[in-house]
Amino acid sequence: MISRQILTFGVVGAVNTAAYYLLYLLFLTWLPYLAAHTLAFVLSMVGSFFLNARFTYRTRPTWRKFVLFPLTNVTNFVITTATVYVMVDLLRTSSRFAPLLASAAAIPVTFLVSRRIMLPRRSPGTIA
Repeated sequence: MISRQILTFGVVGAVNTAAYYLLYLLFLTWLPYLAAHTLAFVLSMVGSFFLNARFTYRTRPTWRKFVLFPLTNVTNFVITTATVYVMVDLLRTSSRFAPLLASAAAIPVTFLVSRRIMLPRRSPGTIA
């Protein structure tokens, strides 16, 4: 079961990353890169919640999960934002490509935390 979740999480992540990147490029036409990154990140996070609820974890989206889901992305946001900043301002990488590289660094942490939020806790003695 977890191998299916990891695979599906990867596919959802690829779709979500593509959506994020297209939004980022769109917003980059009139916003500074960090503002474009933040807005694209928030919008893609909402999409990620619904895609992961439906396809990865096969669970009903609830308001409670929706409210908690952004917490799963706080680490992702910190990692990607710091990495984008370092790559663009310190390493002089193109602001057009830095977010793609930065996103890869946060994927494992995001999976583990989102799985914990989206799936019900198992009682002791329950077989996974």
